[in-house]
Amino acid sequence: MSSRANLHVAVIYGGRSAERQVSTVSGRACSAALRRLGYKVSEVEAGNDLPEVLSQLTPDVIFNALHGRYGEDGCVQGLFEWLEIPYTHSGVQASALAMDKSTAKKIFKSDNLPIAESILTSSELAFSTHLMEPPYVIKPLNEGSSVGVHVVLGHEDNLLPVGKDFPDQVLVEKFIPGKELTTTIMGEQPLGVTDIITDSWYDYDSKYNVGGSKHVVPANIPKEIYDCCQDFALRAHLSLGCRGISRADFRWDSSLGIDGLFLLEINTQPGMTPTSLSPEQALVRGISFDNLCDWIVEDASCDR
Repeated sequence: MSSRANLHVAVIYGGRSAERQVSTVSGRACSAALRRLGYKVSEVEAGNDLPEVLSQLTPDVIFNALHGRYGEDGCVQGLFEWLEIPYTHSGVQASALAMDKSTAKKIFKSDNLPIAESILTSSELAFSTHLMEPPYVIKPLNEGSSVGVHVVLGHEDNLLPVGKDFPDQVLVEKFIPGKELTTTIMGEQPLGVTDIITDSWYDYDSKYNVGGSKHVVPANIPKEIYDCCQDFALRAHLSLGCRGISRADFRWDSSLGIDGLFLLEINTQPGMTPTSLSPEQALVRGISFDNLCDWIVEDASCDR
């Protein structure tokens, strides 16, 4: 690519998903970093006029800081391909596969990656009866950041009525007790493993509120589990065809040893907020936030 001063980067954030607020924080943090590095930066809040805005801006690179539906599921990636503007993170197919939790799990299973038992069903059915023995989790099929996740710990738990904003399809997944672990892949390099410690479970507030969770990085876990997290994360990244950075989330029931480690999902556009996990793992590896953003821009391309 050309020198930073001559490179015009459009940082896309916001959007229409339930993760709009987090995306805005990510986008502004990345914009500030890229400006510090000397790039020409345009901040673009994604709206219905996004195609027209990008056509007028004609940036050299798009830094995709969108999270959730429309921004992380292949939709906006298709627009970038149509406009023939190099962009960051994963392409159309990998983004769509990763966001559809049921499809991603099928691919992971075919690659012999350990996944939790799950059932794809309607919201109406999931919230009207117990489809598996508690404890289990009800997850929207295509949201991130734990948006809409409902934990059912026992038969006595009241199943919530389906709200008008809840998706038609959900995943009912066996709840795995124990530790919440995560691994970032940068290119094809694992950056380590983080142990996420919370008072209850790792919900939206725990992820994005300062003090909502404690991150132990590198995780103080047996070497076998640590190495497997990194191996499974890379295999998951490659099995979906991900590009740039991704982050794989795990649950580990230590009472079962290696058999208690389960891959939950992969995030193709990890958060880039002050409390986000991927920048934290990069920093432990000696990669500053600014340098991480720089690498992501340098990695941008079309046909991803």
